[in-house]
Amino acid sequence: MIEPSIFQLLAKYATLRKDDVILDIGAGLGFLTRFLAETCGRVLAVEVDNRLVRVLREQLGDLLNVEVIEGDVFELPLQAFNKVVSIPPYNISSALIRWLFDKKLECAIFVFQKEFANRLLAPVGSEDYGWLTVLTYYHFNVELLDDVPKSFFYPQPETDSIIVFLKPKLPSPFKLKDKALFVRLVQALFTQRNRKVRNAIQPFMRREHQVSKEAVKVADSFPFHDRRVRELAPEDFGELANALSN
Repeated sequence: MIEPSIFQLLAKYATLRKDDVILDIGAGLGFLTRFLAETCGRVLAVEVDNRLVRVLREQLGDLLNVEVIEGDVFELPLQAFNKVVSIPPYNISSALIRWLFDKKLECAIFVFQKEFANRLLAPVGSEDYGWLTVLTYYHFNVELLDDVPKSFFYPQPETDSIIVFLKPKLPSPFKLKDKALFVRLVQALFTQRNRKVRNAIQPFMRREHQVSKEAVKVADSFPFHDRRVRELAPEDFGELANALSN
């Protein structure tokens, strides 16, 4: 990111306070990290590239409230943080959102590619609607904010980006008897998004519950069994998961 105004926007949307501990994922050369450190209490700057880690430690060594952490954010034992402000590597976008589902935080502000951001809010039945849409809906309120032209980066990516604001949904939008089952079910069914639920759910039932001969009969007893997977709203997947957990 070579446009400083984006750092200002990210900090503004995060409403930084002196007691905030901010997680900056993919800190790179530390431009955003330094900007955040001027306002918040502490910044955890995570970077997996050891060459960039050396640069970060050299460039940010004067900032006592910045901790440069080398490694994969998904594998590191991080101290507690209450906000995430980051321009992460785009190839970890899906994994990053999923990783945040079970984290306790006030909000997260990212710069994501537009195509990816649109998947987070895709309408039911649309081409972009998928497991990530459903699971994100359950966990977060999502706002798409300012556009970020590709010219703001060097080297330039192929597509434009956008600032995305995530805030945990409290309470959850619907009740689940078994959240882990819900997550597995949603991901499994979207591998067969165009099939009817009665057909798409049978392999999942065989794998999860060792149901074989009775699979067809049981599948026909579930809600929405005659609708296609892509036509189910997030709440419908929740109802289906609750029926399956009985």
